[in-house]
Amino acid sequence: MPYQDGTFGCPVDVGLQLINGKWKPKIIYELLQQTCRFGELHRRIPGVSRHVLTTQLRELEEGGIVQRYAFLTVPPKVEYSLTEFGQRLEPILEQIMKVGEHYISQQKQEAAADPPN
Repeated sequence: MPYQDGTFGCPVDVGLQLINGKWKPKIIYELLQQTCRFGELHRRIPGVSRHVLTTQLRELEEGGIVQRYAFLTVPPKVEYSLTEFGQRLEPILEQIMKVGEHYISQQKQEAAADPPN
């Protein structure tokens, strides 16, 4: 994630860049639960295309968050898991989930208190 001159800039920008995207947080969340093969991960994340999942996994791998382990078998078997660095994202995702849960609860309460006309 460094700039062309080799500097990194703002640490917030760097951190967000590592997990930026619609699917990366969901991928990380699933891999926090368990190591997954590609097809299993694809099934666990409804709506993501195989191409996008592949791209996002590669980016997470390049960022040192995900590790890919290819077994020397026929047919080929590949598993994805979080690196030690990737596991450090767990408290961040937990906080994001709490914010989302709070927001949903708040919206439901407001909708119940103010029924549509």
